[in-house]
Amino acid sequence: MSDQTQSGNPAPLTVTLGQYLATRLVQLGAHHVFGLPGDFNLSLLDQMVTVDGFHWVGSTNELNAAYAADGYARMRRGLGALVTTFGVGELSAINGVAGSYSEDVPVVQITGMPTTAARAAGAYLHHTLVDGDYDHFVRAYREVTVSATVVKAQTATRDIDAALMTALRESKPVYLGIPSDLAALPVHAANLRTPLVAASSDRAELERFTEALAEAVAAHERVTMLVGPQVHRCSLEPLVRQIADHDGVYIASQNMSKAVLDESHPASLGTYMGAFTRIPAARDAVDTAPLLVLAGTVMSDFLTGFFTQRFDEDDAIELGLTTARIADTTFYGVRLEDSLRALHEVLGRTPRAEVEPVGHPDAAVAPAPVDGAGLDHAFFWAAIQGWLQPGTTVIADAGTSFYGALDLVLPDDSDLLGQPVWSAIGYTIPATLGACLALPRRRSVLFVGDGAAQLTVQELASILHRGFTPVIFLINNDGYTVERKIQSPDAVYQDITPWDWTLVPAAFGAADRAVTASVRTQDELAAALAVAHATAEKAVLIEVHLPELDSPRLLSVLADAISGAAPKA
Repeated sequence: MSDQTQSGNPAPLTVTLGQYLATRLVQLGAHHVFGLPGDFNLSLLDQMVTVDGFHWVGSTNELNAAYAADGYARMRRGLGALVTTFGVGELSAINGVAGSYSEDVPVVQITGMPTTAARAAGAYLHHTLVDGDYDHFVRAYREVTVSATVVKAQTATRDIDAALMTALRESKPVYLGIPSDLAALPVHAANLRTPLVAASSDRAELERFTEALAEAVAAHERVTMLVGPQVHRCSLEPLVRQIADHDGVYIASQNMSKAVLDESHPASLGTYMGAFTRIPAARDAVDTAPLLVLAGTVMSDFLTGFFTQRFDEDDAIELGLTTARIADTTFYGVRLEDSLRALHEVLGRTPRAEVEPVGHPDAAVAPAPVDGAGLDHAFFWAAIQGWLQPGTTVIADAGTSFYGALDLVLPDDSDLLGQPVWSAIGYTIPATLGACLALPRRRSVLFVGDGAAQLTVQELASILHRGFTPVIFLINNDGYTVERKIQSPDAVYQDITPWDWTLVPAAFGAADRAVTASVRTQDELAAALAVAHATAEKAVLIEVHLPELDSPRLLSVLADAISGAAPKA
């Protein structure tokens, strides 16, 4: 909504609550909202869909809607949103929202609730636990959001704005419950003239921090920055590139922010994972850095190589979402975007010698296929390395797919979308829908295992029928290879029901929208990759048969670590 209606007349003095919420989402870049209808959210949806720029994306289930909203938010570097109905719908979505909380993704979970009167009376309605308590599910969401609010008539616009501002400020999910009788409530529209913006840094604290930072940086000839996923969440990649262009600077990324800097850049150290870092010199450049800056990092097990980092966090400069720290001094109210700008400015004050580039292994031309030779992970990922094009969104599901993709050297202007902290298998197919809607001009390349795909494959129907054309590598290794690598490889619970994956697009009524192939040999893979490269107008689904117990290099060493054979730091 703007200050003018479509006819050019002044904007209305009031809008409905549903229109207000939808307008705020559109203003914040969340033009696409995912979810399913249910009787308690129908009135809300009827209002929201009337807003210019608002696009409803019907999902196949609420969990998929949460995953899609998460993928959308990550690729838009802003808010994602979903709408569910009370109880049955919101509980189906809570796993996805918990993943967003775990990985700092600002998703707005909007629940259409029973009327204010029904809630007050404790009426025994459907979708309730029939005990008169309507706050069970709000309480559950308080555990996985930074704000859980049931909107009240008297404070409706303030409730909405406060929740959205909290999501922006904290880069975490929020919950908004909208009683169905309030969806069409007239509310003042005046606030909509000014879009919401994230809070700014405390100016005095920022000045103090900049002075201390300048003193710390001036004492060192070389600065190494380890960049974490919170930099992605704040859309600060351009600042990282500017910092990387200074002499005397190295940039490493955590695996959830892989390729935050083009991996071909001379300052790039690639991906750092403690003892599991592929390049020893890159690990040393981080672990023995004279001055280490941790920018938006998350120090969890999978991101640190099971805590095998050799640097001392207390000795590093830490730049967080809302605070910064140098030695024993914490600067409160200094936001990440401002602390990075301060670092860029301070680095420009003193000349330094250029750093020596650290090479990347296995970024060579793809191996020549041998007719009839079987496939394994080593050949598959080497072939993918030579096939990937610049400007690609690489999406990889937890386990085999993600840890194979991590060892790739991504081409310039590419991203890796995955979920290594929450590590919910099945996340990526609906996240691919979100990514395609967020960046429709970029092609997505998805790697997903057969076990993971069986959880959420329904959303492939939405991808195909909306005309998106990702390339999907369905890794068929007859079950849960990650779990087999950790323990009990022959246990019955490691098996899954076999599917004919090449028939899935046809089963979804989209046979004419996808090209499919099933490959078992090196030459068959090479032919399928050539087709995928030449096919831009349709999606491509390639089922890749790989040995049951084979795995990428990185997954093998991680599985050993999980099972108790971790390398020493």
